[in-house]
Amino acid sequence: MSDRQQKVLERIAMQRQRVRARRAARSQAMQVQAAQDQRQAADSDTSMTIRLLAFARSHPAAIAVVAGLAVVAGPARLIRWASLAMPLIMQMRR
Repeated sequence: MSDRQQKVLERIAMQRQRVRARRAARSQAMQVQAAQDQRQAADSDTSMTIRLLAFARSHPAAIAVVAGLAVVAGPARLIRWASLAMPLIMQMRR
């Protein structure tokens, strides 16, 4: 194997190490963020908005389904459903 080939292989190995390190750092950062979101969501003093944002970060597929249903349902039905659901939600908060 020539020097040139050896240098190419070493460069490839370095790139692979960087990619693995970047993946590990990203995974760790996501785990830390998820733990923070769960702590905030579990805290009874946090606002409903923060809880909803934590849920949205944790469950993006569920949010996509809800958004799709909202688009299909249309604004009139959404207002009707909201007028039914809001009193129930407000009672649950108490």
